[in-house]
Amino acid sequence: MAEPSRRGILGLGLMAAAVTSCGARHPEAAPAPHPSGPPGADGPDGPIPAGRKADPANEQALPGTPGWEITDPGPASAIEGFADRVSVLPGEPFGLHVSTPAAAFTVSAYRMGWYGGARARLVWRREHVPGGRQAAPHVDPATRTVLTGWQRTLAVDTTGWPEGAYLLRLDAEDGTGRRYVPLTVRSAATAGKTVIMSAPATWQAYNEWGGHSLYNGPTGGLATRSLKVVFDRPYDYDHGAGLFLVYEAPLVALAERLGLPLAYTTGIDVAREPGLLDGATTVVSLGHDEYWSPEQRAHVTAARDAGTNLAILGANCCFRRVRFEPTDLGPERTVVCYKDAWAQDPGHQAGAPATTDFRAGPGADPESSMLGVIYDGYPVDAPYVVTSPGHWAFEGTGVTAGASFPHLVGVEYDRVNSEFPTPRPIEVIAHSPVVCEGRHSHADTAYYTVPGGAGVFASGTMRWVETLDATGPGGGKADHGIDSRAGDLVRKVTENVLRAFAAGPAARTHPAQDNLASVYGPA
Repeated sequence: MAEPSRRGILGLGLMAAAVTSCGARHPEAAPAPHPSGPPGADGPDGPIPAGRKADPANEQALPGTPGWEITDPGPASAIEGFADRVSVLPGEPFGLHVSTPAAAFTVSAYRMGWYGGARARLVWRREHVPGGRQAAPHVDPATRTVLTGWQRTLAVDTTGWPEGAYLLRLDAEDGTGRRYVPLTVRSAATAGKTVIMSAPATWQAYNEWGGHSLYNGPTGGLATRSLKVVFDRPYDYDHGAGLFLVYEAPLVALAERLGLPLAYTTGIDVAREPGLLDGATTVVSLGHDEYWSPEQRAHVTAARDAGTNLAILGANCCFRRVRFEPTDLGPERTVVCYKDAWAQDPGHQAGAPATTDFRAGPGADPESSMLGVIYDGYPVDAPYVVTSPGHWAFEGTGVTAGASFPHLVGVEYDRVNSEFPTPRPIEVIAHSPVVCEGRHSHADTAYYTVPGGAGVFASGTMRWVETLDATGPGGGKADHGIDSRAGDLVRKVTENVLRAFAAGPAARTHPAQDNLASVYGPA
């Protein structure tokens, strides 16, 4: 299938995430060089010693590995694959399922981070893995779910791998193609740490590999979309990386550069493990984190109420309500979201919550009660406007009231809307005018605090994380024409928020000063 460009998934080519009041429903080279190491080595410098434990304190002091990025992927048919686990604990094995007509391929595991600007480090490699073409996918007629049935190609032992976000790179050894497979090596405990919570359920919702996603089918519309999607297939976006490189990797790099104590997990792990967030200083939701289960939301909310800060660095967060089901490869490998077809859902008929929008019935529970802000629309492209330059989040930025940063608001946005449940006290610190399909509104960056001590920061724009990479007049690695001024602002604000939140419950040192009446007028 065709490989979408990065610009395509970041601009209006990224299908809309929701039905909004804005208007209509939207459907929403040669092989890269390898670092040195003997052929077949289990690590860049030889086999990783059994039982060796990674040292998180020294991880970022290790040299990075240039050349990890895929710049010429070749045709999708040349090589592609998936892991049979979304996440593993260090030392847990997982399986790779790969399809390639090449006789052999190389798989390299890169841990993503800062690494002096290299952004990745080679942790493990296996060369000369026998290749083979797997069967064509088929589609379940009842739910229009794309199913592969691919056999396991390789078992991978993660002994010695540090916790973190990983991209496994598959290189066909005939030079015809290259693809990524994402994986999280998750943390068993998070006490005292900033938790980076990856959003693979959202990546999978938008994944059109095999012709179907939770938005589209072969006709390009909702009528033939999937009602369930599975992790047992490759990602079609960004050479197999899903939405990681755009909406998550820039934040991972910044957080690791700051030297904060970090823990890594996914929304699926948070849903499964009620006590996983116990004692965490902060939970970070990244650039596009739309699909949550009720269990994930309940566990994050409980952590907030116990004093864990929340940093919502995107927009349209926690909008869709989903549940997870197993596949033949393991538990929680299926994302179920019937949306408007909820009445047809056998799981709901058997007593499970309806897989609708959180704000919709049955069982409406608007996301604003946790986020402070609520999703307001798509699509927009607008300047970001600072309204409270004296707020601590803007310390060191030099901004003044009315400072404007073109293109930083988009393509989806959130606002504070007291017509929905809204925690108080809440401060709106950036209030950016937008026009969404003819309707005038605002995108808001907001901060609120709760009696348990937690602070909650919400950026209000889906472009926040990718703007961390805006380093030049045209935006550097960012898109949409976002420039280095916006990049400097977002990096400094994010640094301020992460450092303040890492120090403990933010309400104790940075209590919110409610200004909603002055921003939106009396209720």
